[in-house]
Amino acid sequence: MNPYFSKIYSKSGKYKNKKTEYNGFLFDSKKEADYCCILDLLQKAIKDSDRVISYEKQVPFQIILNDKKICKYYADFKVVYGDGRIEIVDVKGFKTDIYRLKKKLVEAQYGINIIEI
Repeated sequence: MNPYFSKIYSKSGKYKNKKTEYNGFLFDSKKEADYCCILDLLQKAIKDSDRVISYEKQVPFQIILNDKKICKYYADFKVVYGDGRIEIVDVKGFKTDIYRLKKKLVEAQYGINIIEI
């Protein structure tokens, strides 16, 4: 193997993210794990508008155009609050062009607003 390539691939993540374990789950970044920790703390909140009833991780959305499956978009979290509000959240350190395109397609197709943290 060419030593030049082994040096390139031995570096940390492409966007300097560090995989982090929290509560038995492996997250793609420390920022994402920290947000999950915040959601766990908000499950004990007193106000309904602040209290997290439940959340899901890595929620898939099919992007379909003209009856053709184009791709999938995975939102980091789907959060349900005590007041009935549902938020789709994506924790980003770096926004790629592909992410921006998929986000717009999902928002248009599903009529939702993806919140970026």
